[in-house]
Amino acid sequence: MRRSEIRRATRETDISLSLDLDGTGAGTIETGIPFFDHMLTSFARHSRMDLTVRAAGDLGVDAHHTIEDIGIVLGTALAEAVGDGRGITRFADAAVPMDEAVARVALDVGGRGYLVFEGGFSPVGPGGIPGDLIEHFFYSLCTNAGITAHIAVAGRNDHHICEAAFKAFARALRAAVTVDPAIGDVPSTKGTL
Repeated sequence: MRRSEIRRATRETDISLSLDLDGTGAGTIETGIPFFDHMLTSFARHSRMDLTVRAAGDLGVDAHHTIEDIGIVLGTALAEAVGDGRGITRFADAAVPMDEAVARVALDVGGRGYLVFEGGFSPVGPGGIPGDLIEHFFYSLCTNAGITAHIAVAGRNDHHICEAAFKAFARALRAAVTVDPAIGDVPSTKGTL
């Protein structure tokens, strides 16, 4: 059963999240940040994972705590849903163009959280979200999920760059967590991820 449900409440955020790795791509997202809702809905759709996120955060301060904490919770849910990783493909990559923008993602769902993010956004950022916060979301997700990811983005339009990154990450993740019947055990020479 490759599912997870998590609730995390702090003084800054209250997040409920459910994830089904073997879903259909259904997304029910309510973060209070419309552009981020759009990105997470796109992530669900293109990963073919069912994702529900309900988040209340201190948006009167800014979007940082909400976006960071959703990354933490989503990463934790991914780690829980993958479990010991028995039978998963583990490594995958994807490239997604969106008009003038392109994003390339290579990842390893191998239990070691690390992020390399190349490229960036204008000072305004996509959807009014500072661009460094998009990178920080992926950092929080990867370190909590135990995923090593290399994300490279290029383009002129912040919206296109960001959406291509979320879609490429989603497609690579879908491929990496797919169970391959030919593998049968944990895909590691150590015997554990």
